Amino acid sequence: MTGSRKESTATSSRSTPAEATESTPGSGSEGTSSSGHSMGSASSLGVLATLRRGIEISPRLVEGLGLTIVLATLAAVGRVLVPIAVQQTVDTGILAAGGPDVGRVAVLATIALAGLVLGALCSAAVNIRLFRSSEAGLLQLRTRAFRHVHDLSVLTRGTERRGSLVSRVTSDVDTISLFVQWGGIMLLVSVLQILVATALMAVYSWQLTLIVWLGFVPLVVALQPLQKRVNARYSRVRERYGAMLGAVSESVVGAETIRAYGVADRTQRSTDAAIGATRRAMVRAQNLVATVFSSGVLTANLVLAVVVVAGTYLGVAGDLTAGRLLAFLFLVQLFTGPVQMATEILNELQNAVAGWRRVLGVLETPVELVDPGERGTPSPRAPAHVELRGVGFAYPDGPPVLRDVDVVVPAGSSVAVVGATGSGKTTIARLVARLVDPTHGRILLDGTDLRDIRHDQLRRRVVLVPQEGFLFDGTLAQNIAYGLRDDEDASWTPPHDDPRVREAVDALGLGPWVDELVAGLDTPVGQRGESLSAGERQLVALARAYLADADLLLLDEATSAVDPATEVRLARALASLTEGRTTITIAHRLSTAEAADAVVVVDAGRVVEQGHHDDLVAADGLYATMHGAWVSQTR
Repeated sequence: MTGSRKESTATSSRSTPAEATESTPGSGSEGTSSSGHSMGSASSLGVLATLRRGIEISPRLVEGLGLTIVLATLAAVGRVLVPIAVQQTVDTGILAAGGPDVGRVAVLATIALAGLVLGALCSAAVNIRLFRSSEAGLLQLRTRAFRHVHDLSVLTRGTERRGSLVSRVTSDVDTISLFVQWGGIMLLVSVLQILVATALMAVYSWQLTLIVWLGFVPLVVALQPLQKRVNARYSRVRERYGAMLGAVSESVVGAETIRAYGVADRTQRSTDAAIGATRRAMVRAQNLVATVFSSGVLTANLVLAVVVVAGTYLGVAGDLTAGRLLAFLFLVQLFTGPVQMATEILNELQNAVAGWRRVLGVLETPVELVDPGERGTPSPRAPAHVELRGVGFAYPDGPPVLRDVDVVVPAGSSVAVVGATGSGKTTIARLVARLVDPTHGRILLDGTDLRDIRHDQLRRRVVLVPQEGFLFDGTLAQNIAYGLRDDEDASWTPPHDDPRVREAVDALGLGPWVDELVAGLDTPVGQRGESLSAGERQLVALARAYLADADLLLLDEATSAVDPATEVRLARALASLTEGRTTITIAHRLSTAEAADAVVVVDAGRVVEQGHHDDLVAADGLYATMHGAWVSQTR
């Protein structure tokens, strides 16, 4: 396949993801807007609304919840069997009318033990079931969030620092996991335990039950405004945490630049400030939580003291037996324990809600580059004919970058786009590759608006080789093999020794360079390809594009970092690569323009000249000036 043109059509029948196909496809009409959206935090949602929205997105979180609630109820009942057994043991066993009844005491002790075993087994079952459902739901949430991030345009992703964006689908989801697997379990069991304990306390003494509830009513009332403050503070914690990850990530990725400019101390201060801000936000949140927790402990102890005094009075008055009083004290402990634990649970809840809002902020960010899916217009394989009609583009909140661009690129031709830095050349390449959509006008591939073509077919037909080809952590062969794909199986991964990789390397004349490497094609390239030079990374990107065998090849300064000797070696291979396919090259080196079928000159976002190299030089316009300056510097 390498280097050859495929005349067969791509007929992939894969359906697009639900989250993509549910959106309205691009109409392809004039004036369709494309602008980046900032990722929200869904901060307007309340706690219950956030939880409800989260469950709607990850329904597996509540999978089998009915049986789990039944088991949690049995666990709570198992715990209250002990107070019942204590009451019966004292009143009808130890203080029996005819003297202590040892046999009855033994039976009641056995019942209490059975209750404890039942409660323990049911609690274990609840833990296992909640853990499984939570992991399934969080897998669903994390996968959907990660996919949605990839569906967003480069403009939208650019509104947030990379580390902060990563934290939304990693650490923010982890906070949800911690609550669901621990706080969710405790909350479910605790609520049921409080309800069962209250019912039994009312049976023993409605007066003492009223005292218990009246004792906790002020705490519940006071918790309402406090929880809002806790919520706000944990939202701040998640924001600071994301900012901290962004600062740390930038300092690691940019370590070479930091050393080169001798700004390690300045960067350290900036990173320390982000870490310190995260620490202060966390401390403020924890201080408030500690205050709430202490209030719960104090209230529980005061309620217990009042119950002892009041219960003793009722016992002396003959309204309460000794066994009932002891059982009631056990029940108070079962009641107050979960109430005290509730403060810690609410702590995790607020942290989880803050993380959930940030994840929802990603999921609810609109996808601008909508995939029409099965409803899209088929785009069969063939040499690509490209037209830009009245194309305009502006970055969010910025001035226009392109204005009324009209360009026709005939099928099988090569076009060089030249212009000064910042003139809009790279934006044209991004638009034609549909990494962004134009704010005005249309871009047609074989007469069809790019917005109406299925993403999988568009990506099969159009390949962009950027100025800085991104390499993944792996071997040289693995990175080159990213250009291979299977139209019938999107998840297909080429074998590590796929012979087409070596064929591509040899066809491009890169065999001698590869053979000089430590392990040849098995040489590790390091994170982001840092084990290779900038020029070597571009060679890998070209080999990857060669294997992609696209109909339209976009080269954005793809040889800018290649040394002159390598550029000469690549000239013949690039000719083979571009033969039979449409090529648009963004170039500073005007040798590319000299060899192109046509040259498009861009200045301040407008196409000011178009034509063959010789004609433009003879016209003595902007291109002639640029070419003359380039010739004087290179020859």
